[in-house]
Amino acid sequence: MSVVTNTTTIGAIDAPSRRNTELGLMVFAILISVFAYANVGLAINGELPSGMLGYGLGITLLGGVAHLVVRKFAPYADPLLLPLATLLNGLGLVLIWRLDQSPRLIQRAETLWGQFSPDAPKQLMYSAIGIALFVAVLVALKDHRILQRYTYISMAVALVLLILPIFFPAVNGAKIWVSLGPFHIQPGEFAKIIIAIFFSGYLMVKRDALALASRRFMGLYLPRGRDLGPILVIWGMSILILVFETDLGTSLLFFGLFVIMLYVATERTSWIVFGLLMSAVGAVGVATFEPHVQQRVDAWLDPFSEKTMAHSDQIAQALMSFGSGGTLGTGWGQGHSDLIGFAANADFILSTVGEELGLAGMMAVLLIYGLIVERGVRTALAARDPFGKLLAIGLSGAFAIQVFVVAGGVMGLIPLTGMTMPFLAAGGSSVIANWALIGILIRISDTARRPAPAPAPSPDAEMTQVVRP
Repeated sequence: MSVVTNTTTIGAIDAPSRRNTELGLMVFAILISVFAYANVGLAINGELPSGMLGYGLGITLLGGVAHLVVRKFAPYADPLLLPLATLLNGLGLVLIWRLDQSPRLIQRAETLWGQFSPDAPKQLMYSAIGIALFVAVLVALKDHRILQRYTYISMAVALVLLILPIFFPAVNGAKIWVSLGPFHIQPGEFAKIIIAIFFSGYLMVKRDALALASRRFMGLYLPRGRDLGPILVIWGMSILILVFETDLGTSLLFFGLFVIMLYVATERTSWIVFGLLMSAVGAVGVATFEPHVQQRVDAWLDPFSEKTMAHSDQIAQALMSFGSGGTLGTGWGQGHSDLIGFAANADFILSTVGEELGLAGMMAVLLIYGLIVERGVRTALAARDPFGKLLAIGLSGAFAIQVFVVAGGVMGLIPLTGMTMPFLAAGGSSVIANWALIGILIRISDTARRPAPAPAPSPDAEMTQVVRP
């Protein structure tokens, strides 16, 4: 008898595939995005936008292809992950197109670069590439446990991706880009997935030594010196990334991901305490002598000071946009978040949500992100193998950390990091890498929810039937 409910992802015999549920949610996600697109056009120009048919057909085609591939190659996958990602991607396209219509941003681009190039068509192209990578992951990766074979190769590839931007010029003060002619790639977005694969393979082998070989002191289990090695190496690398690339976001993501996976693998609270202490020591130490990081900390502590405003008024403008939005917002296309400038559709795109959709819209968007993380954690709980559990929790943790550091930076909770909001912000590397992340999570959830094979007949039971009184 099946023990599956409508909400669980725990696999059992005769578990329903939920593909029709996914199809219904996909239609709902696409309709919301198309309605938002029409709403922006009516608010700005008083008429339906001319590109509405193309936008609707484009996002329907992308979502339809993704759904058909999941139906064919991962029939028992979690039914919520794909619709939630599609909804965020669709809303991101609408927000970027809305900012493309801003006369201020058009005039600014023509003054600085001589011409204006809208970002929405490029973002739609990057979304198509992301869906193509999503399809490739589901078709080529038949079993997520194959990735375990490449544990140390993943470490080498991740290190190359993280170090590579050092050799290229800084963009807006941070060396996070690799520029090859007209192509610009942000390797850190892909490194977060690859390094989660390395951590999963490494911790699956070493977790017993890290969890059991420790001494108890003041209620905390202190790891042995030899076992502290990995966390010291990761801490040192995150500090080096921060120093040489001045990339606060990748440094936080890299170190936070390792501490989360250590805690999940060992169930020792002491790793969280050590991680927070070392992170605080490293951040304070680097902020005292690295000018770019110091500048961001100063802007976070006092965004309205004359010193901060003379350098950049982006954080001050973002905070004022949140205040202008109030509870229900000014409405699609009625805000002024384009005053933030060139980063309005990238780092600060969340301020457009806060101003035009208000606190209610912000909570809805953050709830969608929270649901993706929750489905990832639920997939980790349901996975039947330790590597799959660690990989699902690692990918979900990386996604959650990225959302936290971006939203926290824009809202003034922590210093600004320069990372992009997954699926919402303009950026090819981000949207492509996050579609690959969703693809791997769907593959793990398919394995976790797939019905268990029927038990093999027992020869002992047959003998028992023969010997009867």
